[in-house]
Amino acid sequence: MLSQIVVSTLYLVSTFYLTVVLLRFLLQLARADFYNPICQFVVKATNPPLKPLRKIIPSWGAFDGAALLLAIVIQALVYVGMLAAMGDVTMISPVTIFAWAVIKVVSIIAKIYFWAILAVVILSWIAPAAGHPGVQLLMQLTEPVMNPVRKVIPSMGGLDLSPIVVFLILNVVTVVIDNLGRSAGMHQLGLPL
Repeated sequence: MLSQIVVSTLYLVSTFYLTVVLLRFLLQLARADFYNPICQFVVKATNPPLKPLRKIIPSWGAFDGAALLLAIVIQALVYVGMLAAMGDVTMISPVTIFAWAVIKVVSIIAKIYFWAILAVVILSWIAPAAGHPGVQLLMQLTEPVMNPVRKVIPSMGGLDLSPIVVFLILNVVTVVIDNLGRSAGMHQLGLPL
C-alpha cells in the first residue's frame, strides 16, 4: 500500500514538472512570446536545472536540447524511483529505462498538443478575439503544428478543418506510443504511460 502511494505521488508530481519543462521546450520551439506572464512562470520554474545543463548542451536555434534532455533524464529517474518503490529496479537495464523515458516524454508532448489544440478550438467558439495571455500563448504554442496542416487543407467558407486532421495525427501518434510502451514492457510492470 505504501509503495502504491509513493508511486502515484511520484507520478503526479513528476508529470506536472515534466509538463512544465516540455512546455518550455515547445514554447521555445514555437518562438512564443517569453514576456507573457505564463511563459515567465515556466522560465522561472525550469531555470534552476536548465542553467547548468545549458553550459553543456547549447540550443540550436529554436531547438532547446537541454530542456528535452532534462525531461528525459527526470523521467528516467522517476521510473527508477517507481521501480525501486515496487522492488523491481535491479532487473531493468539503464537502456530500457532510458527508452521508457523517451516514450513517456513523447507521450506527454502529444498530450500537451492535444489539450492545447482542443482549448484553442473551444476558445475560438466562445471568445474568438480574446486577448488573455493564456489564449495568446495557446495559439502561439499550437501554430507550428497547425500551420503546416492549414497549408495543405485551407479553411472552407470560414470553417477551419485543420484541428480535425491534427487530432487524427495525434491519435495515430498516441497509438504508436502505446504500442511502443507495450513492446518495451512498460505495461507488464504497471508503469503508467
